[in-house]
Amino acid sequence: MKILVTGGAGYIGSHAVYSLIEQGYDVVIIDNLSKGFKSNIHPKAMFYNADIRNESELQEIFKIEKNIEGIMNFAGLIIVPESVIEPLKYFNNNTHGVEVLLKVATNFNVKYFIFSSTAAVYGEPKNVPILETDLKEPINPYGESKLAAEAIIRGWANATSSNYVIFRYFNVAGAHKSGKIGIKGNSLTHLLPCVIESAINNKTFKVMGTNYETKDGSCIRDFVHVVDLVEAHIIGLEWSIKNKKSDIFNLGSGNGYSVLEVLNESIATLKINIPNELSSRRDGDPAKLFADTKKVRSILKWETKYSLEQMIQTEYDFRKNNENE
Repeated sequence: MKILVTGGAGYIGSHAVYSLIEQGYDVVIIDNLSKGFKSNIHPKAMFYNADIRNESELQEIFKIEKNIEGIMNFAGLIIVPESVIEPLKYFNNNTHGVEVLLKVATNFNVKYFIFSSTAAVYGEPKNVPILETDLKEPINPYGESKLAAEAIIRGWANATSSNYVIFRYFNVAGAHKSGKIGIKGNSLTHLLPCVIESAINNKTFKVMGTNYETKDGSCIRDFVHVVDLVEAHIIGLEWSIKNKKSDIFNLGSGNGYSVLEVLNESIATLKINIPNELSSRRDGDPAKLFADTKKVRSILKWETKYSLEQMIQTEYDFRKNNENE
């Protein structure tokens, strides 16, 4: 089976490509390399440097790559503060990009679409753990752009008798066991990479807020290893094809770890001193954010396999192997 992976040179997309190829799929990658890296591209995948918003480019690729049966879309912008400053950029890429991609997919009779969404669609939740049916009130353009894309996908599927699976991510962490692919780039905003960067470079890690109503005063977040995450996408694709069904699922561990727990576990796992200091809260950070994952576990029979310690170790191994890039 041939699968198109958009954003397949990025962090999560490249892991999806590796897992798909390991499981025997033919993979086509589309990535404009604005956030992705050539070094992330699997040698057995067919790669096209193209943008999902460029309809004519997409048409040509679909003509060349006959018989694409499903699409996994990871071609998204994800930096929340940037989305506040440049909202049109986020709606153009995350929402309009999906519209163009689905238009071309329809022309070539592609019936299965797997979408990378986000827990940011929930905004500041009234209840924790968060259910898929809970109120969706995004508080930034990033979350708004993804929620709008979800609506487009549902409308497309209904109009074309197609199927989708939408996954709302919580915090993705870790790297591939090979050490070849992981999260790259400057100005990292993800918690675990920031902790590991502090460990490697002996830089001070700031714990943002220590007076939340939690067990140790720091924020609690839900973490899932990137390999577990992409495995859910493959299971979701196969479930959708087999059952001709569509659905929306949270993807997380279902458990929360505090910022201080992540920091202390990193120190214990790596046996490295990580300089740190306690700092004030950031605006808009809820005390607790973690997923209710009963639905994905029940319907897709998906379970996380990687522990927090393994997330830390694989992240560290990747960053050490690639610290000169």
